[in-house]
Amino acid sequence: MPSNVAPAPGTGTSSAAGAEAAVPAEAVTPLIRGIAVLRRLTDADGVSSLSGLERSTGLARSTVDRITATLARRGYVRLDGRDAVLAPRLMELGNAYLAALRLPRLLDAHADALADELDESVSLAVGDQDGIRFIHQATRRRAMSLSFRIGDLLPAERTAPGPLFATEWGDREWARWRERRAADPEDRGFPAVPARSRPIEYGEDGEDCRNDEKDRIGASRTNSKNGTDLTAAKGLTVTKGLTVGKSLAADRPEEPGADRSARRLPTLGDDFEQRTAEAREADWALDDQLIEPGLVALSMPVREAGRIACVVSVVSHTSRHTAADLRDTLLPRLREAVAAMERELREAQHAESATPRTTTAAPSGLAVWTGASKQELGREFIESLARGLTVITAFGEGRAELNLTEVARATGLARATARRALITLEHLGYVTAHDRVFRLTPRVLGLGFPPLSRTSLAEIAAPHLTELSQRLHDSVSLAVLTGDEIQYTGRVSTSRVMSVHITIGTRLPAYPTALGRVMLADLPEPPLTELLPLTPRTITDPARLKAALDRVREEGYALVDEELEVGLRSVAVPVRERGGRVVAAVNVAMHSSRRTPEECVAEVLPELRATVGRIEEDLWVAGRFRRVPRT
Repeated sequence: MPSNVAPAPGTGTSSAAGAEAAVPAEAVTPLIRGIAVLRRLTDADGVSSLSGLERSTGLARSTVDRITATLARRGYVRLDGRDAVLAPRLMELGNAYLAALRLPRLLDAHADALADELDESVSLAVGDQDGIRFIHQATRRRAMSLSFRIGDLLPAERTAPGPLFATEWGDREWARWRERRAADPEDRGFPAVPARSRPIEYGEDGEDCRNDEKDRIGASRTNSKNGTDLTAAKGLTVTKGLTVGKSLAADRPEEPGADRSARRLPTLGDDFEQRTAEAREADWALDDQLIEPGLVALSMPVREAGRIACVVSVVSHTSRHTAADLRDTLLPRLREAVAAMERELREAQHAESATPRTTTAAPSGLAVWTGASKQELGREFIESLARGLTVITAFGEGRAELNLTEVARATGLARATARRALITLEHLGYVTAHDRVFRLTPRVLGLGFPPLSRTSLAEIAAPHLTELSQRLHDSVSLAVLTGDEIQYTGRVSTSRVMSVHITIGTRLPAYPTALGRVMLADLPEPPLTELLPLTPRTITDPARLKAALDRVREEGYALVDEELEVGLRSVAVPVRERGGRVVAAVNVAMHSSRRTPEECVAEVLPELRATVGRIEEDLWVAGRFRRVPRT
């Protein structure tokens, strides 16, 4: 690999088979560099200055500028002054993996129901080489709540799912794990978890100072399969967060006069092989504060066709459950949930086997788009980068495995171009190949998904509102409906002497506002309480208001003229989620002297609809496999 493009941190790129593999001769260098920029932006939580990207990637500034310009044209980043910001459209790469995987579509509802029933956070994770990566999070809203995101990568040895996935590892995977542990002793390559820098300390009697809690997975527990106490059977000394077996320094005899401080002390994860052996016997695993103090988790594998498809975890805090209590209280219910998930997978597999596999058709306009982009941006647009990323989107639901011909057909690319992109993606670890069939790997989720998976509707809409306000030179707002009121969640004001001044969080009655009417019109029975005359033009007759809402429903917009306040005119359009339900609204508000109602419809409404269309496109991508918060 070129020296100016480092491997992704925390992705297990090193292996016992050798150091970094040489870059294949047919690899696409601009694609390698473009993915390196996306990785650095992801590590920076979605925002980085262009000079920061230059330093972190080692690329020339001109190269960074060309890459970010291409990604911006693709809609994957937004250029904000001297900063590059990840954009929600980038999530289509991770969505391609999740759709091909099928598991979120089939199992997310089970995980959500379990979280609601237990009132605890529930997650689904898949194995990613020597780590685990989350594919779903159903979190609880508490002062102490889970902060992991979809796509976050964690070291396997510091999690409850890790030992379960490791039960299926072979010699190669174990060698990779040991090499990574040696190369990164503090887990600095896993930014989602605290650094592993605190060793186990021993007291003067030689015992672990934290040896006051002796009940966790891989230690003092009863094998759920045969009732055997695994700790007694294996002669283990149990500590909080660590099983100290005979292979560790705690059990080595000391030489007379030896300096205890010079002895190597076990650290978190040293007992991983022991925990894996015990997870193989028990078919479940616990995390007793391995990631950070207070965090405990209970995990079980979900199998499909005899292999672990994913692992479901119930996550809590020690203020609510100890690890032992979590196991004793929730394990029976977790088993029931896993059985239901496995049943769902069997039924889906049966249905899929009965459905003929269809080939994919080329998306229209890809060649035209790349040609137009090249013509507009000139040498600033890197066609090979745009085409290479398009290859990832060829995969999806019903397209988990594709051969070269199918990838070329799905993307509209020439076979030679698609082949070089696949070779590059395989080299970087984003696809695997077997018998000339390609599959995406979980690593695709590392391309922007973690920071973007917590994006709210207000954050998605913000840049679009700003652009619209700058074009029209009027105030633009985003609002949601709360009962019979609207609440402003996004706002861009103008600097006119006479302008509309409303702050985010402001609540107003819905019935006399354009924002409120487009949202009320979507409800089968709008909550219409007392209709007060706020101005001489306010509609207060229920029948007239109902007729106005019917007209809004039919026309798709609302124009309210001086009903909330004398001199205030506003036009609004609804924002719809993927299923068509209205979740918010956007308006343009102005003084009535600025435009007539007819001019609002002729000049403002088309721009407003186009802006809302772009917001909805981003919302639909961001909300495909998660719930996008409205505020």
